[in-house]
Amino acid sequence: MAVGIFDSGLGGLTVLAAAQKRLPDVDFLYLGDSANAPYGVRDADDVYNLTTRAVERLWDAGCDLVILACNTASAAALRRMQEGGLPKGKRVLGVFVPLIEALTERQWGDNSPPREVAVKHVALFATPATVASRAFQRELAFRAIGVDVEAQACGGVVDAIEEGDMILAEALVRSHVDALRRKMPHPQAAILGCTHYPLMQEAFQDALGRDVQVFSQGTLVADSLADYLERHPDMLGRGEGGYLTTGDASRVSDRATQFLRRQITFAAA
Repeated sequence: MAVGIFDSGLGGLTVLAAAQKRLPDVDFLYLGDSANAPYGVRDADDVYNLTTRAVERLWDAGCDLVILACNTASAAALRRMQEGGLPKGKRVLGVFVPLIEALTERQWGDNSPPREVAVKHVALFATPATVASRAFQRELAFRAIGVDVEAQACGGVVDAIEEGDMILAEALVRSHVDALRRKMPHPQAAILGCTHYPLMQEAFQDALGRDVQVFSQGTLVADSLADYLERHPDMLGRGEGGYLTTGDASRVSDRATQFLRRQITFAAA
């Protein structure tokens, strides 16, 4: 039995690692669309089409539940997929909502009207496509009022991480934080709105300062998934776990092993 986890590349491994730690008895089938990464510079229709194709591949492999461990896919494709109607017995969940619930201190499934929250000034670091979608602001408005969100499109960071150039990635992080601070000098909290960015969390924290609370998604999504599966145990699926990629399996395996610091072997999707 396996739950599907999808990302445009390797960033979703941060969510996968947290989910495996939180749910050691659950198998996960990970699919990274490395042949088409990064998604953050693509238009919404392109992201939707690529995401739909990947999710259908995971459904075909026996995953009844698929987590979009990609903020760009969650922003551009999730609502459209859900509103278009999903096959019977299939579900797709994104990574925005657990993050927003943590930021606004709301319990999972709390559907009460939006209310004022303690955090008033939030910095959002995300891919250009996620920033352009304004999906984070839309979901936040369902749960909180009076929150000022300043978004910073972090071009180049995902590419640097995927290439394993962490020195360049760190330099880009500092540059993007500086650009954000010119627009919002004193953020109270920062959202790492891309599942690649937890790999650079210390760089973000250092550039922002220790007084800024930094939210990233791995543990938050894993906890929400555990809650969901407790309430919907039938969504565990019938497939087997593993790692799939649309890219070069050998190269992706090497990069993934560096990411998680344990041997990861991908197969062709």
